[in-house]
Amino acid sequence: MVNCVIYSDADARGAALDELAGEYARAGVRAWTVWVPEDDAEAASLLEGAGHVLDARPAAMVRALDGLELRRPHDLELVEPDMVEAARVNDAAYGFPGDFERAFHSVPSEPAHLYLATADGVPACTVLTYEEDGECGIYLVATLPEARGRGLATALMSHVLLEARERGCTTTSLQATLRGRPVYERLGYRDIGAVHMWERRQPPYR
Repeated sequence: MVNCVIYSDADARGAALDELAGEYARAGVRAWTVWVPEDDAEAASLLEGAGHVLDARPAAMVRALDGLELRRPHDLELVEPDMVEAARVNDAAYGFPGDFERAFHSVPSEPAHLYLATADGVPACTVLTYEEDGECGIYLVATLPEARGRGLATALMSHVLLEARERGCTTTSLQATLRGRPVYERLGYRDIGAVHMWERRQPPYR
């Protein structure tokens, strides 16, 4: 179960919080987050009062794929998409104790596309896209700590965006961490504002 929530009806969000909390509790999900536009102070206040804590402020970034001026990298070593390996890379990159590996077991079906690149012969960089109505959403971008600084994420992202355009996508978007933002800026993404992540986390088991 995906542990992030977005809302389209601002008036209904408060009434839905208890229902969401119940659904997550029944599913055994102990931490979940509501994604809030940075200018929605009313939602932030509501969530804080309900026990949520501001966890992160990733930047929402977009770019058009028309006129994309990127070269396809020739030294990129891709391997068969493997969701377990991609999850392990994400766990190592973000310092999670196996959370991604427990959550993701198989490669999603189209319109999702998983990419896995190697460094020194082992899976070291991942990107997942979800493409719909000409939009290429970018997810699960991660590089092993020991493989950083080699331009691997930039090379893989270049490959991914060129393929997405060949499949008919005209735009792309993502949420950037502080570490990832310079990479995306070099690829032509522009910042359209932060998204605030308000997390509700259950106490650890004793």
